[in-house]
Amino acid sequence: MRYKLFGKHTGLRVSELVLGAGNFGTRWGHGAEPQEARRIFEAYAEAGGNFIDTADGYQFGQSEEILGDLLTGRRNEFVLATKFTMGAGPDANILVTGNSRRAMISSVEASLKRLKTDRIDLYWAHVADSVTPMEEIVRGFEDLVRAGKILYAGLSDFPAWRVARAATLAELRGVAPIAGLQVEHSLVERTTEQELLPAGHALGLGVVAWSPLGGGMLTGKYRRGEKGRAEGFGGKVFQPENSPQRTAILDTLIAIADETGVTPGEIAIAWVAAKGSLPIIGPRSLAQLENNLAAAKLTLSADQLTRLDDVSALAPVFPYTILNDPATRQRFTGGQFDAFDAPDEPVA
Repeated sequence: MRYKLFGKHTGLRVSELVLGAGNFGTRWGHGAEPQEARRIFEAYAEAGGNFIDTADGYQFGQSEEILGDLLTGRRNEFVLATKFTMGAGPDANILVTGNSRRAMISSVEASLKRLKTDRIDLYWAHVADSVTPMEEIVRGFEDLVRAGKILYAGLSDFPAWRVARAATLAELRGVAPIAGLQVEHSLVERTTEQELLPAGHALGLGVVAWSPLGGGMLTGKYRRGEKGRAEGFGGKVFQPENSPQRTAILDTLIAIADETGVTPGEIAIAWVAAKGSLPIIGPRSLAQLENNLAAAKLTLSADQLTRLDDVSALAPVFPYTILNDPATRQRFTGGQFDAFDAPDEPVA
């Protein structure tokens, strides 16, 4: 396992694959028993992994409870991330859900107890609730940092314009920066590339990508009749093979995997990593973990990346239909676009 700096606003050194603990527990009716979760955790740590991502709502709090037990005596070996917004139980009331400071405070206190720790390394707002102002979220994070309850803050599943506003507010006010961005990204969910990924990279955020396997679809297992998340999670957090393009994507993955002597899942995870994000792997068994970890040893060739990029390409959207048009590029570079060495990183 290799290590990366988590964005440009921290000196935090994290492993290149993140262990997602959404499958730690069985309160959702689908997941890993505590004994299997321990085997997954220990194998990930043995491989050099140090970045664990969970949420208060995963398995209705059981994921955090299991991690609290697993981290006992070795807390300082890991970067521990969790989230708030959705509530920890199926009957969570209106005051402990959403993005308000009220919900944030009550959620962090409950998570600290379940995780059996005195601080959370990276605290995410899980999803945008569409009503809490970014000023309130940014100030809430700052209060938690000053209280020593969290070290870093991040946004998960927020629109790009709200991420940009939060990062700018924190910067201008000199408070705890927005350090991370979490998004869904895979060969079957590339809309993230239109706004969110460029925003994250331009703003210097550490970017992590959930569901790099499309809920397991990109492993090819559903073609073999396996059920997995397609039924286990009631079809949620799952990308079905429901279009000619998705069939072509999986066909290409399988072809490259056969040529390379690896599995389609390894290729899919390696592709996400090649785009500059830290993939979150969410295994339900030790066997799944071992296959996921193998992606860290894989480097895709330029030809393989091109084939995967081409087969999964999205139709361009405005304003990029104009901004990326060759004629427009020539106009805004005085006819010298082909001779202009522009930076690779997007700018904010």
